[in-house]
This record gives sequence, C-alpha cells and structure tokens, in this order.
Amino acid sequence: MRGVVIIMQLQNTKQNSRKHRCISKSMMRAIVGFVEIAILTITYYIGWRHGYANALFPDYLVRGKYVLMGVYALILWILFHNTEGFMYGNLRKLELSLAQWIALVLTNIITYFQLCLIANGMVPPLPMLVITLINLVFAFLMVCLSSAVFHKFYRPHNMVMVFGTDNALNMKLKMDTRRDKYRVNKLLSAEEDIDTICAEILNYDAVLLNDITAETRNDILKFCYEHNMPVYAVPKISDVLIRGAEDIQLFDTPLVLIKSTGLSRAQRFVKRILDIVLSGIGLLITWPFLLLIALAIKIEDRGPVFYRQRRATRDYREFDILKFRSMIVDAEKFGESIPATGKDPRITKVGRFIRAIRADELPQLINILKGDMSIVGPRPERLEHVRKYAEEVPEFGYRLKVKGGLTGYAQVYGKYNTSAYDKIRLDLMYIEHYSIWLDLKIILLTLRIVFQKESTEGFDVAEENERRKEEMLKEIHHEHEE
Repeated sequence: MRGVVIIMQLQNTKQNSRKHRCISKSMMRAIVGFVEIAILTITYYIGWRHGYANALFPDYLVRGKYVLMGVYALILWILFHNTEGFMYGNLRKLELSLAQWIALVLTNIITYFQLCLIANGMVPPLPMLVITLINLVFAFLMVCLSSAVFHKFYRPHNMVMVFGTDNALNMKLKMDTRRDKYRVNKLLSAEEDIDTICAEILNYDAVLLNDITAETRNDILKFCYEHNMPVYAVPKISDVLIRGAEDIQLFDTPLVLIKSTGLSRAQRFVKRILDIVLSGIGLLITWPFLLLIALAIKIEDRGPVFYRQRRATRDYREFDILKFRSMIVDAEKFGESIPATGKDPRITKVGRFIRAIRADELPQLINILKGDMSIVGPRPERLEHVRKYAEEVPEFGYRLKVKGGLTGYAQVYGKYNTSAYDKIRLDLMYIEHYSIWLDLKIILLTLRIVFQKESTEGFDVAEENERRKEEMLKEIHHEHEE
C-alpha cells in the first residue's frame, strides 16, 4: 500500500512539474511579446523623432509623443494578435515571420496615414519606409531568437494516442510533421481494456484521443482530469456544435442552446455590408492589375478571359463562380474534373504565373459584390463534389448554412487535400463561433498563407501517407498478437 502511495506521489510530482512548465511557457510568450512590441515602438519613435517630429510635429515633442507611441503599440498589438504573431514556439519560423511582417506593414501604413491626418497633408514616406525596413529585420531576428529559446527550454510532449478507427491514424501522420512540438510515441487501440489504457497513459506527458466511443472517451477524460494529465481530443461534429452553444442561466441545472440556424439575420446583414465595402475597395484598387491579366490571357491564345463553373452556396443555391482562365480552352472537355498539378501541361504560361500569386481567384470579387459569395465562408464546392461528399459524409450539407467564401477557416487552417470530414469540422467551427472580428482575423491570416507553400500541399503526399499508415497498422496488430 505504501508503494502505491509513493508511486502516486511521484506521479503527482511529475504532473505538477508539467503544469508549471506550461504556465512558464505562457508567461515566457507574454514576456517576449511585450519586449518585442516595446522595442518596435521605440524604433518607431526614434524614426518619427528624426524623420518627422522637428519639422512637422513640434507640438507633439512633449506629452504628445507618448500618445503617438501608445497608439502605435496598440495597433501593433491588435494586428500581432490577429495574425498570430505572438505564437512563439508554436508556429514555424517562416510562418511566424510572415505573420509579424504583415502586422508590421499594415501598422506602418495605418500610422503613415495617421501622421498625414495630423499634419493636414501628405508627409514624406521615406522615414516610414526606413522604420518599416528596420522593424522587419528586427522582427525576423526576434523570431529566430525566440524559436531557439523555446526549442531549447521547452521539450515536445511525449504522447500516447488512443484511437478508434484506422482513419484516426492520419492524425499521427500530421503530428509527425511537427515533432518539434509533439511526439506520438505510442498507439493504443480503444478496444484495449480500459485499465490497460489508463495504466499506459501515466507513462507519458499527454494523451491524444481520436475517434473513440463516447463511453470510452468519458472514462479516459475523467481519469486524466483526476491525475492532472493534459488531454488533446479531436472533436466530433457534435462537439463542435456544442462548443458554439449559448449558455442559459435560468435554472440551477446547466443548460445550453444550439440554435442550428447558422448566422442570424443581423449577422448576415452586417456581413453583407462588409462584403460590399471590401469587395468594392478591392476592385477599385486592383482593376489595373485585373485588366493586365485579362489582356495577357487574351493575347496568349485568344480564348475567353474568364472560366465559369457551377458551384453551390447557402441553402444549396447554385451560381457561376468566376476565375481567370489559367488552363487551355476545353481543358475539361470530357466533363471530368482532374485537379491540375504543378507541371500540368494544360496550364498556360499566363496561368502558371497567376496561379503562383493566387491572382486567378480575384474575379470572385465580382461574385461577392453581386451577392453570390462572401469574403469569408466555407469554400463553395462543385456540384458533383457536393453530391459525392454528401454521400460519404451526410453532415457535409451543414456548411451550406452560410454563403460560400473567397477564403475561410478551412482555407486558413487546412490544406488542399484536407478530407471532407475535416473541412466540415473546420467550417462548422467558423459558423458556430462567427463574429465580424473572426472575419477580419481570417482575412489577415489569408495574407499569411498566400506566401506559404505548405498550405497548397496536395495529392503528392497521399500515397506516402497511406503507405505509412499501413505500416503502423501492421505494427499495432503485431504488438497485439504478442
């Protein structure tokens, strides 16, 4: 009995140590973020003082300078937060650098026009360009330093995954791409005895639950909660719906309301206003570029400029989505939808360029202005894909409770070959947590993924993943037989 008590004390010590490490990591992220914002703000102040203040803003040299610095720091913090620029130790260096660079460029653009308003005229842009360049370099150095610190002092979790189906092993393959953060070192079938599973869990830093029955999941969750064990769980669609529910505080029994209606009328109205404003501004800014692309497409092969395709949007309504044509005429003359690879001979020279910079999607601003689409929402699928996915996953139609979007939650956090079921979960997380601020955040995050090659990972890795999954299944069956 005394031995059991000692073991439990050791386990508690281990769990408390883990808890403190998690708290320290959060505190470290806050400290690094505060230091970076402070230094970037000081850099702005020095640039402003030498480039603008003496000649244009003498009245701000006393207390006014603190107001300018405070406003700059506030804008920078808001944009860092919404581009995930504070995710030190989570995002890769390139991802984090892009997030911070986008936030810095937008902050300095806003600040430049703020200075123009204060000066009641256009001010020279050169000092702000110098400030931006210095800040971009410093941000990159800060990302490199913070990544080195986090990787040195915060080791990745050693995890055990309890899985219910073969498809659940895909999560192991995904987490293997981020072994700097997670290491799934043990796979346990949910068919194992619950006592065996719980005993094995205590040998690891954390547990991952994926696609297991509600009863088994409840037992494991309660056991882990009792032993202060971190639990990662892949949510089911019902979990996503419940997470977006409204709390009802009328009784002494907890009650939640799942409205099941998508966006409210007020939310749709505000979202439509935002769509009109942003698509209108986008067309006004990009029309010379759109005209050049249209001319290039026409000159290359004399074919049509636009490519039209039937898609489904809210409540299964059909519409023609617009894209710049990037492939030869009649590339799908037999009615077959064959995804184009990077070296597909059907892609034209102009098409290869506009695909690389994602400009082939820009005509959808017209769809948005017309009301067929929204800036942010689930990506509208081809009609045949809707029917196919609905047969495979009956819940696929849930994502059609809102208009399709130019970008969306699944586009920001998913990949080109994300499964239909994962797309549903991602899109429902957007629908059930919708806010105007979430739309703005997704727009900012979209700017980041435009420059990331990983977001377009596709079918080239599918066969390799299937092979690795088969190997894991053979190993699990072999261990079980032993």
